Amino acid sequence: MFSWPANYDFCYTLAGVISREGIGLHSGEKTRVIISPYDKEGYYVSFKEKPGEIFKLTQDLIGSTMLCTAVKLGGRNLYTIEHLLSSLAGCGLSYIHIEVDGKEIPLLDGSAIQWVRDFEEVGIKKAPRPDNFFQEINKSIILNKEGSVIAATPSEKITIISTISFAYKAIGNQTFVIDLNPKSFVEMIAPARTFGFKDQFQELSELGLIKGGSLDNALVCDDEKWVNPPLRFDDEPIRHKILDLIGDLALVGLPKAQILVYKGSHSLNALLASSLKN
Repeated sequence: MFSWPANYDFCYTLAGVISREGIGLHSGEKTRVIISPYDKEGYYVSFKEKPGEIFKLTQDLIGSTMLCTAVKLGGRNLYTIEHLLSSLAGCGLSYIHIEVDGKEIPLLDGSAIQWVRDFEEVGIKKAPRPDNFFQEINKSIILNKEGSVIAATPSEKITIISTISFAYKAIGNQTFVIDLNPKSFVEMIAPARTFGFKDQFQELSELGLIKGGSLDNALVCDDEKWVNPPLRFDDEPIRHKILDLIGDLALVGLPKAQILVYKGSHSLNALLASSLKN
């Protein structure tokens, strides 16, 4: 039985190669990724048609944070990277190469759990722990954007306290607190799926977004009820917000901090990541 570590004392990489294909959330097109262990620390991406052109993912490459996180790589965008990055960072994995055949990372079921199950299938192995595996911070950071707030305070462990508030009665006000480590990530965060709202579907479709969205890869809220129950957790939406936060911080390294976030978003997460990088 595979058992995830209960701390981030060691850095790991994959012990084998993973191949996955699926539909991209926004393009609606089939896309495939091959994930392999790599000899350099970090997360590296190449495209199938140019295998020799390899990019190390860094915060400077973030190009868009509208409904997903995208990076600019050699004149093209790679969309919806946050769930895969969340699964890697949350599980304490680095030294990773990702080969992409398509425009997006596959959405799969809208959570990170299928990536995690793939990791478990091939296994993990210890890798050299880099000096910047975690972001060390020595002062508090407080940022706000359009009524949303995120703060990071130095701590010996990674604790995330996140709150959301929606007028939709099926969601309402939710708060979740987690002391983050690979074991708690896999059990409490990775299964939480992305969510959206039935009354916004037409508007997003007209913008050319969510072409690949379906009831199989996202929870859909219709004010007082969910269109496609059951939920995996009663508070699945707030847990998914934490999943996104972990993925958005992966490119700078998870900070040894207590992170408090109110009404989080990809753009707010990116502000914190940029502040940590600097």
